[in-house]
Amino acid sequence: MSRYRPPQPKGTPYITPDGFARLQDELKGLWQRRAEVTKALAAAAAEGDRSENAEYIYRKKELAGIDRRIRYLQKRLPELRVAGQPPSDPQRIFFGAWVTLEDETGGEHTYRIVGGDEFDPARGWISIDSPMARALLKKTLDDEVEVQTPQGLRRYYVNGIRYPES
Repeated sequence: MSRYRPPQPKGTPYITPDGFARLQDELKGLWQRRAEVTKALAAAAAEGDRSENAEYIYRKKELAGIDRRIRYLQKRLPELRVAGQPPSDPQRIFFGAWVTLEDETGGEHTYRIVGGDEFDPARGWISIDSPMARALLKKTLDDEVEVQTPQGLRRYYVNGIRYPES
């Protein structure tokens, strides 16, 4: 059996200004962390036999992970488009919107539509590439939205739309 995995489809290149700044800060932090790990790796390598040196093996794997993330960010950041302006029609749902939904049981959920590089389900940030965000795009207040979820078809009603202050 092969370990080949087809490449993931390219995500939407949009990102919020805050998300872009966070990725740039992460890249700067990774370069600083890389310098520290390189020093520790050199010190571990100087201790002698590398085949049984746990510190050397650990630092080498850590450095590989840091390098992988740096390469990804260096390729991804130039591709991203920062979407900082609110849309011309703030009554409709577009990228960057905070959306309050009511489900069939009366429960309220608030989501923010963000780029694939900054989604965070714990904060209610959903990727614009997700089925929920795709179903919400261009909807207005009081619209009904149907979303196919793993639990089946779910209905939501749009109760609020707002955009962050620029």
